Amino acid sequence: MAVITTRYQSQALGGFVTFQTILPFEDFGPNPIVPNPDPYRRPEGLRTLYLLHGITGDDRDWLLGTRIARYAAEHRIAVVMPDGRNSFYVDQTPTDRWGEFIGKELVDVTRALFPLSHRREDTFLGGLSMGGYGALRNGLKYNDTFSRIVGLSSALVFYDIPNTSDDTPIPWQKKSYYERIFGDVHQLAEHDMDPEDLFLRCQQPVDLFLAVGTEDFLLDYNRRFRDFLLAHNASLTYHEEPGAHEWDFWDRNIARALDWLCS
Repeated sequence: MAVITTRYQSQALGGFVTFQTILPFEDFGPNPIVPNPDPYRRPEGLRTLYLLHGITGDDRDWLLGTRIARYAAEHRIAVVMPDGRNSFYVDQTPTDRWGEFIGKELVDVTRALFPLSHRREDTFLGGLSMGGYGALRNGLKYNDTFSRIVGLSSALVFYDIPNTSDDTPIPWQKKSYYERIFGDVHQLAEHDMDPEDLFLRCQQPVDLFLAVGTEDFLLDYNRRFRDFLLAHNASLTYHEEPGAHEWDFWDRNIARALDWLCS
């Protein structure tokens, strides 16, 4: 297994961006005492999970916060983790097209670089918190590319943005921050940033896995989205368990999600 750091010039973002890739390319065989004598043949197209970090994070978050490298090796699945800054993974300006970067460009770039499957049924998108929203928004929008979506503690803040204000010391809870990201917060559906609206407009079926802790401050948002999906007969796997907005919960549930993705 290799963990590879890539820096390249992105057209969608108008500059250089970095991403990490976990690539279980070798095959030592099932017997460590008598290993495969030729373990480094180029593998067939690997299933791939594009995995997004949360707010204030970067491309190394998942590697440092969870055992994602071990889980990827066990499932023989490539995992690509880009730096998304605090973008919510949506298109904002001509040089900050984060949705296009996630939904199209990053897939094209990694398929050119690595031995990844080009098949929709082998291509997945996931994330936590802000990255959970980004996975849902871009997985549903680019449903011709992604067949399965994983959202852990998803920051489904579109339910509440019109009611926010700048009367908070937390920068990423200010209304001005959301307006910079989303534009007119009263018109999210018209700007294809509402996952409910995107789900209703999906051209191809998408399977969804959602998990949230019962002590997570985003619990009510996730339950509301769950209820919407169930009301519209979505292919949904939903999990709640004790836990807050923290890495122990995400480590347990990315392992559970990979079992689901690779089943």
